[in-house]
Amino acid sequence: MMDARVTDADHADHADHAAEDHATEDHAVVIAGSGPTGLMLAGELALAGIDVLIVEPRPNQDIDGWRAGGLHARTLEVLDQRGIADRFLAEGQVMQVQGFAGIPLDISDFPTRHNHGLALWQSRIEPLLAEWVVELGVPILRGRSVVAFSQDDAGVDVALSDGTTQRAAYLVGCDGGRSLVRKTAGIDFPGLDASTSWMIAQVDLDEPQVGMRPEGGGIGPVNRDGTPGPFGVVLKEPLDPNADDPTLADLRQALTAAYGTDFGARNPRWISRFTDLCRQAASYRVGRVLLAGDAAHVHPPQGGQGLNTGVQDAVNLGWKLAQVVRGISPESLLDTYHAERHPVGARVLHNTKAQVALSTSDDRHQALRDTMTELLGMDEPRRRIAAMLSGLDIHYDLGDGHPLLGRRMPDLDLHTVDGPTRVFALLHEARPVLLNLGQAGGFDLAPWADRVRLVDATPAPTDHPGNDQPNDGTWELPVIGAVPAPTAVLIRPDGYVAWTGDLADPALPRALETWFGPASLAP
Repeated sequence: MMDARVTDADHADHADHAAEDHATEDHAVVIAGSGPTGLMLAGELALAGIDVLIVEPRPNQDIDGWRAGGLHARTLEVLDQRGIADRFLAEGQVMQVQGFAGIPLDISDFPTRHNHGLALWQSRIEPLLAEWVVELGVPILRGRSVVAFSQDDAGVDVALSDGTTQRAAYLVGCDGGRSLVRKTAGIDFPGLDASTSWMIAQVDLDEPQVGMRPEGGGIGPVNRDGTPGPFGVVLKEPLDPNADDPTLADLRQALTAAYGTDFGARNPRWISRFTDLCRQAASYRVGRVLLAGDAAHVHPPQGGQGLNTGVQDAVNLGWKLAQVVRGISPESLLDTYHAERHPVGARVLHNTKAQVALSTSDDRHQALRDTMTELLGMDEPRRRIAAMLSGLDIHYDLGDGHPLLGRRMPDLDLHTVDGPTRVFALLHEARPVLLNLGQAGGFDLAPWADRVRLVDATPAPTDHPGNDQPNDGTWELPVIGAVPAPTAVLIRPDGYVAWTGDLADPALPRALETWFGPASLAP
């Protein structure tokens, strides 16, 4: 695997050239925003051969402050499916990061190669994704933003802050919780207003009390490798909708109120605040305009689900949008993006509301928290909640059938005519795979061979937990447990199972046509 180490200066230079070369060109897809969601979506589209442009207000990928601090198990699997997980694992710290309202949840017994999280700040996640996107040839117009757009039956005219206009087949808003794309498209954003506020900062402290507080938040080192540096502070504060941006004096006051001392707080790198505002877009698509990430859903950071949900939004949308742009699938395929990802986002909002409630510090809520802590110490509740937070239990409703249908495909070790491999390696190109684990032959994939890869293989049981293959005719799934091993599996580019059965099953051609277009396409 190529390991490109691109400096910030390199990114800036590339951005300058991209601006010169592409400022007046049209593109199939324009993405507003180069956060983790926008970058992941751009990579997915580029792998499918789609001409995509990112428009980003920032001059580079630098991030101020203490933002998302980890990748969950399913997100690591998604990155593994594209062959880039090692880039992140090399810079982060593998650890159990999962928690519900600060109650730790161990997933080391889960049947996945990534039965852990990865502690890694967004300030490194974004540059690593940007390196990948640059390698794939995606231009990024930096120092510009989408200021307006209008759509018609054939495309979208996207006006930029530099006075230029991009004509695109589709526009995707990955431009955050205050999304201009969402507002301009007229998409409702219902939900709950804020009831609680937290102050967040990076600051030098003298011998602070490191650890979580019962009501949520706490103090911890920013540098997870143990090297000296500032401390991250997250403290609950009274909600004031009219409050100005917090100052060092405000932070000292909050520290003193919580700990009886301000620990000599000084040299703030960054001070901000966040709330428990919860809102979700009523629709993730209006015509040729789509939303992903924070533009589609905002919620408090409890459980660390925001960045991870956005990246997974992008992987669900990317291959579908690519097929529609290429004329392989009808526009109705894009409706499945909302149908599949909106319930996932709604569930995230629901569980973060519950976590906020558990962080209330009065005696009644503390009793509830104590009860939940005891409950989550039991095996079955722990597994269910941890699988939900980590994304390993996501189930898209694709109808009745095998328990695998609509769930993530396990990363099995395989023997093929080309040698040993594993399932996730087959997905590096973001192409669908028809994996045949039975007798070779029996189905003519030729009408879909330009879109779907047929792989004949036999499972290769190992003792690695991610293999999920106990060698007893079953596969192990998170929470669900052992399920019968199917003879053949149709795997979507996002790693979810679209069909299982025997190659002679008449439902197979229907599944292929539903997800990957008709049997024959005009040249």
